[in-house]
Amino acid sequence: MAEPLTRRSLLHRVGGVAALAVGGPALLAACGNDTSALSGNQTNVSDYDQIIADGPVADDATIKASPWAVTIEEAGSLRMGGSDAGPLFSMKDPATGKLTGFDAGLAQLLSHYITGKPDGPIALTISTVDTRETLVQNKTVDVVVATYSITPERAKKVAFAGPYYRSGDAVMIKTETTGINGVTDLDGKKVATQQGSTAADRIKQVAPGAAVSLFPDDAQCLAALKTDRVDAYVLDQGILISNASTDDTLKVVGEPFSDDYYGIGVTRDDSTAKQFVDQFLSTIFENGAWLKMWQATIGTVVTGEQPTPPEIGSAPGS
Repeated sequence: MAEPLTRRSLLHRVGGVAALAVGGPALLAACGNDTSALSGNQTNVSDYDQIIADGPVADDATIKASPWAVTIEEAGSLRMGGSDAGPLFSMKDPATGKLTGFDAGLAQLLSHYITGKPDGPIALTISTVDTRETLVQNKTVDVVVATYSITPERAKKVAFAGPYYRSGDAVMIKTETTGINGVTDLDGKKVATQQGSTAADRIKQVAPGAAVSLFPDDAQCLAALKTDRVDAYVLDQGILISNASTDDTLKVVGEPFSDDYYGIGVTRDDSTAKQFVDQFLSTIFENGAWLKMWQATIGTVVTGEQPTPPEIGSAPGS
């Protein structure tokens, strides 16, 4: 049966034509294995834009069932809390202002799913470990997509859709460092991690002899490592990999020593928000858009078997 010609279906059809009109050369470049990247990022931009343009669009009934989604559709853009300085996950090109990466791409796919606009417009508010919950609670943003680990404690303040990615805490050292091959080698070492992260307690459990120093953000942890104030930096592997992807003086060693599940933070004041985003994630898991986005971003650096999406609701707190 043909789709009824609603405003949303017309938006999607017109958007699809527009995407083909501007995306033709990009498709040809992709066929030629174009891996051109944004400055400081490894994202395959030619593939990236087409993945968003080809993403699913929710029908009218799905939108209307969620007051949260209706508000975003009427605004015409998704307000995202996140980063503009995270290679592979959410990185802004200083020349163009274009934001790309796995987290950014999922937010843009979600915006496309709600608004029908092929570029998935988002309005970014920079969030930190200390501000993420507040931004959601005071409705400054609609979602936080920021390598945001789901925990039962955080779930008391925000609702988590997902999880959408499985990672874990890992160890970063300077490339020239020897004698540290994983977390078990951190006893007696000076270790940096971020304030408010889940890593600090985990280091104490696995390497109780480590001297842990807490820093406000990723940049200051990296500075401490590169100036030899600490011997290692422990945090979520996804963040460390993105750092190492743009700096050959750093490397990630060993396997993750914990399980971290990333979720999309939404308001607890409207239960349809989590339900809607869970449905969106299930859709892109099933139709392959999630894997394509991984291949165009994280998969340009990470080798080995391709990941499978985690099961919705599988993380404590989700």
